[in-house]
Amino acid sequence: MVGPSSYRIDPETKRPGNRVVLGFAAMSSSCRIAPDDAASGTSVASFISVDGVHKIFRRKGRAVPALRGVDLDIQAGEFVSLLGPSGCGKSTLLRIIGGLVEPDAGTVTVDGLSPLDARAAKSFGLVPQASSLVPWATVDRNVRFLSQLEPRRSGGHDPLDDDQIDDLLDTVGLRDFRGAYPHELSGGMQQRVSLVRGFALGAPVLLMDEPFAALDEITRADMRYLLLELWQRTGTTVIFVTHSITEAVILSDRVAVMAAHPGRIAALDTIGLDRPRTPEMEDTDVFHDHVRILRTHLLDQHA
Repeated sequence: MVGPSSYRIDPETKRPGNRVVLGFAAMSSSCRIAPDDAASGTSVASFISVDGVHKIFRRKGRAVPALRGVDLDIQAGEFVSLLGPSGCGKSTLLRIIGGLVEPDAGTVTVDGLSPLDARAAKSFGLVPQASSLVPWATVDRNVRFLSQLEPRRSGGHDPLDDDQIDDLLDTVGLRDFRGAYPHELSGGMQQRVSLVRGFALGAPVLLMDEPFAALDEITRADMRYLLLELWQRTGTTVIFVTHSITEAVILSDRVAVMAAHPGRIAALDTIGLDRPRTPEMEDTDVFHDHVRILRTHLLDQHA
């Protein structure tokens, strides 16, 4: 296993600084991407490219810088988490990538398209913090709702078929609840529906904005592994916003640590855990080393 590798990003040059490498035993190469290639600068075509993105909001007549000079490249099928304190621009960056907010400077491409064109091609699924289920629709209707809302545009991506959706519902344990309404479900079950709905669009990119924040810790831990199983089945590229260090480590191929005022990427950590991830990995030295590294990066931003 390649040990944790981490880069601090120089705030002036926006280039990686010294790399921190901790040695461990050899790992299998079952990950869907080669994180060492991404970390070492080996040329790999980026599926999502964020280049020099700036964003300023206006509040009460004054300019509030939200993002400054953000650079990030993400490979197809990669799971990347955006980790940082409140107000560091994680959700803003997510919305810019998804074409919901326009940057003031810089460029973003998704499979060679602008975010707006990628939206038109139905390239994005979204799982927000609140489940946002339609209250008058059953679980089955909610899962299929967005994919049936409008016809696929030319060149767009097809939603999953009925058999594929049924398979995902089975995976998250909702086979017997397809006829239930949201008010009949617990918070964790509602968020399972949101997860399946996000994947059911068949979009190549899934944007997740703190989807488990409102759940209790036990339910939240269960949801992480359900998410990983759905991700492994579909090969979707996931960008995941979180405040939780442990959540970022167990889910991600790489973690981008964001600093605030203005928002920027302060460090990138490549997670040296094998796939598939298991709860037992949370007790390993590798896991705890990554947690320590990321915590140090976050504390550095408060120093």
